[in-house]
Amino acid sequence: MARTKNDDLLMEDDLAAAFLGSDEDLMPTMEEPAEEPIEEVAVAEEEVIEPIESAEEDEWDNTDDFPGQLAVDVYETADKLVVKARTAGISKSDLDVSISDNILTISGILSGGEDEQTTRWHIQECYWGEFSRTIALPVQVREDENSVKAELKDGVLTITFDKEKTEAPKKINIQ
Repeated sequence: MARTKNDDLLMEDDLAAAFLGSDEDLMPTMEEPAEEPIEEVAVAEEEVIEPIESAEEDEWDNTDDFPGQLAVDVYETADKLVVKARTAGISKSDLDVSISDNILTISGILSGGEDEQTTRWHIQECYWGEFSRTIALPVQVREDENSVKAELKDGVLTITFDKEKTEAPKKINIQ
C-alpha cells in the first residue's frame, strides 16, 4: 500500500505499531503531511534467538568423523622444492611421510589432549587425534631416497626435494 502526502501517519509509528501489535498507539506527530509519498515499508520480523545448550547436551565435537588437516607452506628455489608443516607436539614416531607419482602425503597422530580426570571442557580449541594432508606437488621432483630430505626441528617438519631436471623447450624451425 502506497501512502500519499495527505496521509498524516509517520513511518516510525507504523513500525512501532507493527512491533507492538496495535494501531491504538498510532498517533500523528507531524503538524504537516510528508512532502513526498512514502512507499510501502517492509517490516522485519523479530529474530528469535535460541538459548545455547549446555556442553553436556551439545554435540559439536564431530572430530571422530574425519581426520584434521595439516597446514603447509610449499615453495621452490632454483633447484629445490620445499614443503614445511607446523607439527608442534608431534614426535617423529607419530609422523608418516610418503610420496608417489608426485603426490605427497603427511599423516600422523597428535596425542596429549586427553586427560582421564577431565569432567567438563570449558574451551577446546586445540586439535588432538589423527591428521592427514595430501598435496599434488606443483613441479616434478625426484622421488629417490638420495633426493629427498625430511627434518623435524623445533616443531616444524621440513621436506626438501630435488627438482626434476627438465630440458628447455627447443625451437622447431618451420620449413
